[in-house]
Amino acid sequence: MSDNNWLDEVKWDDKGLVTAIAQDAQTQRVLMVAWMNRESLQLTADTGIAHYWSRSRNRLWKKGEESGHLQTVKELRLDCDGDVIVMQIEQAGGIACHTGRESCFYRRFENGGWVITDAVLKDPDAIYAHGHQH
Repeated sequence: MSDNNWLDEVKWDDKGLVTAIAQDAQTQRVLMVAWMNRESLQLTADTGIAHYWSRSRNRLWKKGEESGHLQTVKELRLDCDGDVIVMQIEQAGGIACHTGRESCFYRRFENGGWVITDAVLKDPDAIYAHGHQH
């Protein structure tokens, strides 16, 4: 096992989590924001594939395990306060969002409301055999 001191430099919150941002390595677009715990960050570093902690399912979550839309990590960064991880990733299938869109950030604020700006690239029902999950 490798020396894990680098994990101690992360400022985990009271639930043992840290915010993790996935950015497209080519376009720099923010694709999604999720949570990581110590184990998921270690797995991400070891495998080169993004792993998260799903708060709703209360378990480790390998992004793309159901959809096939894996995230290959090109670079991992930690911010100055140690409480945010930013990953440069390659998104398999070009879809990061469980709604079938490229990015989870598909709503833009315009004229006092949220406007959907991104098309669905693939029907979520076609992505997930077992119905809708985030």
